[in-house]
Amino acid sequence: MSSRNPDIELLIEAVTTARRTKDRDGTLRFHPAWHDLDEAGRLEAFQRTCELRVLESHLDPRGLSTTAKAVLARIS
Repeated sequence: MSSRNPDIELLIEAVTTARRTKDRDGTLRFHPAWHDLDEAGRLEAFQRTCELRVLESHLDPRGLSTTAKAVLARIS
């Protein structure tokens, strides 16, 4: 974890999850915390998300991240 403001750390942690809400029509939405981050915070969140998905895929017997599982669930 960086020495960044704890509030920013919480926002970054929130946006790195694979869970996303949907609109009434089923369109996935950005996590609300995404809009509260500045450009540097969004870049850091993106980088952390990439790292987390790699770790998740290593823990899954099929090598799937939570994002991959969510995509497969939507198209199945």
